[in-house]
Amino acid sequence: MSVSKKVFIKTYGCQMNVYDSARMADVLAPLGFSRTEEPEGAELVILNTCHIREKAAEKVYSELGRVRQLKEQRKLAGLETKIVVAGCVAQAEGQEIIARAPMVDLVIGPQSYHRLPELVARGMQSVETEFPAEDKFAHLPERAARRANPSAFLTVQEGCDKFCTFCVVPYTRGAEFSRGVDAVVAEAERLASSGVRELTLLGQNVNAYHGDGPDGRAWSLARLIKLLAEMPSIDRIRYTTSHPRDMDDDLIALHGDEEKLMPYLHLPFQSGADRILAAMNRGHSAAAYETLVGRVREARPDIALSTDIIVGFPGETDEDFGETLALVDRVGFAQAFTFKYSARPGTPAAEMSQVPEEVKAQRLERLQATIENCARSFDAGQVGKRLPVLFERKGRKTGQVAGRSPYLQAVHAEGPDSLIGQIAEVDIVASGPNSLTGVIKSEFAWREPNQAAG
Repeated sequence: MSVSKKVFIKTYGCQMNVYDSARMADVLAPLGFSRTEEPEGAELVILNTCHIREKAAEKVYSELGRVRQLKEQRKLAGLETKIVVAGCVAQAEGQEIIARAPMVDLVIGPQSYHRLPELVARGMQSVETEFPAEDKFAHLPERAARRANPSAFLTVQEGCDKFCTFCVVPYTRGAEFSRGVDAVVAEAERLASSGVRELTLLGQNVNAYHGDGPDGRAWSLARLIKLLAEMPSIDRIRYTTSHPRDMDDDLIALHGDEEKLMPYLHLPFQSGADRILAAMNRGHSAAAYETLVGRVREARPDIALSTDIIVGFPGETDEDFGETLALVDRVGFAQAFTFKYSARPGTPAAEMSQVPEEVKAQRLERLQATIENCARSFDAGQVGKRLPVLFERKGRKTGQVAGRSPYLQAVHAEGPDSLIGQIAEVDIVASGPNSLTGVIKSEFAWREPNQAAG
């Protein structure tokens, strides 16, 4: 019988890391580990890192300093603590982490976390950052049976073959890999049986999905979504992150044809200047991006678009930046994630002529102001509408519940906790800086779960 132990996992960065952290907890369960939110009581501390954000590695080393103090305090009390650095910083830094932070017991890349039980049990300091030949998903256990959040992430694709000059993903996550359709469906079914009603399919280039189907052929993302939409208990499907080069005709059409596919699309364009797009190796022009947006909106006129934008990429001029602002104004995004360019060691852009930091900061400030205006306008446009909201949790105030609109906006309304996990029609009465306020109108949603409607 396994001895009960605690594992604390701190997750940085993207949704895929959130998924990976949950799966790490699953693979450690047979060793007797259960997840805790308090590092002080944990025999195992895992930092699941992200290398996309600025100064990502330094933030990890800063956190390791705090974890080292915790490890020393527990040692004085006769308690053992193992420290693991996982994820993309682990993949990029490798042995350097052990050199700078010798109290770390294990460094493990994102393609190898299925080996955590073996490596933790071995008890030797080690670095595991090779890209393994085997499919890690085939070695993961079934997702642990637990009462799930009504919304869940499901990784269907990893890695990237695009090699944008600013990006480390091809080096930290490896080449594009798509999970087989049967494996994805099996995991979706287990999530649905635990109460999940909304699936977000994840991938670095999720719309490049080409997993083996049950018919022996490679399936597209559109075909996979169609199959998942046939599951009666799954009401909503989303996917992220997409690359403009991989938005095929079937996927675009599906936004208009499949009601379970939510009217929200995250489609990064990074820069509005063709000269900069070419230097980034994005493989599309600003005009091609706008044409694509037009086709998506033709298929689903009410779709909410979000994007990623980098300012201050090497060589970016004021004119280039102006073209980015102009594209933002023309498209009208509901949301955007904006970043100052920061060099990633080993990427081609790191060797290019850099834009001064103060110029990047000024441009980012102007861009964020433009984006905020677009987002406020989109949110204000929902006031007076009735939207179906999937309630996911209690609200910040007593008597409130909170959820998401089809457009991924946060919505809060007065209602009982029994609404959590249900979809209710909500009249939107106000929009604020970060959320919408609504009044619930679905009478059935106020009933207790064991009461029959009608």
